[in-house]
Amino acid sequence: MFDNLRRRMGLLYPIVSALGVALLVMTLSRAGLALWQWDRVTAAEGWGTLFLSGLRVDLSALSYLFILPALLCVLLAGSGTLGRGFLKGLRLFLVVALWFVVFMELATPSFILEYDVRPNRLFYEYLKYPQEVFGMLWSGYKPELFIGFVVSSLTLRLAWGWSGNWISDLSAPRWYWRPVLALLVVIIGVGGARSSLGHRPLNPALVAYSTDPLMNDLVLNSAYSMVFALKQAESEDSAFDYYPEMDRQEIVQRVRAATSLSASDFVSGAFPTLAEHPASFQGKPKNLVILLQESLGARYVGGLGGLPLTPNLDKLIEQGWNFNRMYATGTRSVRGIEAVTTGFSPTPARAVVKLNDSQRNFFSIADLLRSHGYHTQFIYGGESHFDNMKSFFLGNGFVDMQDFPTFETLNFEGAWGASDEDLYIKAHQQFTKLHGQGKPFFSLVFTSSNHSPFDYPKGRIEPYNQPDQTRENAAKYSDWALGQFMAKARTSEYWKDTLFLVVADHDSRTYGDKLVPINHFRIPAVIVGDGVEPRQDNRLASQVDLAPTLLSLMGISDQHPMIGHDLTREVPREKLRAMMQYYKNFAWMNDDNEVVIYTPEQAAQGFLYDPVASSLTPKAQPEEMERTALANALWGSLAYYQGLYPGVEKQVRVAREESGANLAQGVGAP
Repeated sequence: MFDNLRRRMGLLYPIVSALGVALLVMTLSRAGLALWQWDRVTAAEGWGTLFLSGLRVDLSALSYLFILPALLCVLLAGSGTLGRGFLKGLRLFLVVALWFVVFMELATPSFILEYDVRPNRLFYEYLKYPQEVFGMLWSGYKPELFIGFVVSSLTLRLAWGWSGNWISDLSAPRWYWRPVLALLVVIIGVGGARSSLGHRPLNPALVAYSTDPLMNDLVLNSAYSMVFALKQAESEDSAFDYYPEMDRQEIVQRVRAATSLSASDFVSGAFPTLAEHPASFQGKPKNLVILLQESLGARYVGGLGGLPLTPNLDKLIEQGWNFNRMYATGTRSVRGIEAVTTGFSPTPARAVVKLNDSQRNFFSIADLLRSHGYHTQFIYGGESHFDNMKSFFLGNGFVDMQDFPTFETLNFEGAWGASDEDLYIKAHQQFTKLHGQGKPFFSLVFTSSNHSPFDYPKGRIEPYNQPDQTRENAAKYSDWALGQFMAKARTSEYWKDTLFLVVADHDSRTYGDKLVPINHFRIPAVIVGDGVEPRQDNRLASQVDLAPTLLSLMGISDQHPMIGHDLTREVPREKLRAMMQYYKNFAWMNDDNEVVIYTPEQAAQGFLYDPVASSLTPKAQPEEMERTALANALWGSLAYYQGLYPGVEKQVRVAREESGANLAQGVGAP
């Protein structure tokens, strides 16, 4: 059979053989993943669609992969020096290509367990930080590493043997047939790659069929999923690439109307959301400390109805201003940093922490507070360059990056760096020092112990479950460290002059069969400090509301472009909302738990969210709500690409230019 195929395929036999092996690997992997997720595939009623559309995606991906080698093969392969040299290069390419396909499918189950999707942009972005990632893998994923090494070695060995057989004894056509074959390869290859006669070639949205994001991802293969994400990242995704169109004027009008500000509060023609924000607190401005908790969803917080893992945070919830219905804007740490420190709306693109044009002259509360004479700092137990945090912070208002030198004595160092208790010890030292120097300060303290592989020092807590190195135990240890710090802070000199916000960046693992699993976006957020009265706030709130609220509560009156609500004031109930970005899906939820969700290249879908059952029931929503949701889904991309979210220096410079232009035209002249 193979001899007959070799004779019929001629010079294309190596390509066809490799394509067949890769197609088999992708199909078997998809079948295995589907059996693993049997209940969700059955619920989506997608067994046939899964495999038929999956075959279409696989053929498209393999057409992209092999079209150039196939074209060169029919033009160059042969018995001459050039032909033999090409075949050696082709053999190497086929081995690497097959290894890549196998490796990506092999990595998929672990990635799905963590993120509930196939490998995507996060997969290759983490490769930029080999020390942290390989440390994490070695600490917590030794069996997976062993399996990966064995299967990769076996794949390379088999592929090398097979490819040697494939390129031997190839029958070359007469020279005049080569151009004809080349044209045929181009036609079939391009057609297979596009897999569509429409204006746009095949893309993930074209084969999406379910409201369960994982089911739509299973249609893809992991090589295609990651390469597509890489291609999209090069253009820095825009919401305008995914959601329905809306003109700039309507976006601005609706975004402004969704805030709790009046039209007279907005102060700039150049920056549509730049507005005056008077502080509700009129005393001496306070220091600010944000304790950003890694991966601490509400389901791990006893005081919010979750697991009994956080007794110290539960006490703060009783003693401080607690937000019972606070929702994160995204599922990654950089998205939480974006929301908490800049108040910026989430987009389908990477968070602004990682985008090129936001590395300087982009608004952050650090930049604003520095203009008020504050010492601004970032304290983190790991490497601050991770996720581009250091570059973004130093370019936008932070002047002090507190890290942990290698010679510093630590109680414990895990895969992600210094333990939370060491982090808080340094934080306490810094706050004591700055207060003693009479400097007002803002500090962002970012924990890391509650992150895979969940390693922490023994003897601090009574384990919640076994083995010790679990997500629940890491959350419990992180809370223990928080409690140790808060006990010191309460007896410190800086306590009376400082506000503390304890807030999560996101939930630990956001997954589910919904377009947006809203229950996994609920997070703890509580403000404590001298003079902060205990309060259980049941208003719906978003992470983007925290920064405006903190500035007002600190006593900082100024202009800024943030669109979040100042929750120290009454906010009309109809304007309370949460916005959530789940990969390329955007959700807008109002105070009645009515939801509008936008997915790529689709019309708005309406739902009613039940927080008790964690369910989304289809329910048509008013067009007005859909349009407001769309405007806010598009605003972040509009603001980023048009430079509408300025830092203090840019605000001042443009204000001077506007003032000069008005004087030149006689505007405001006597």
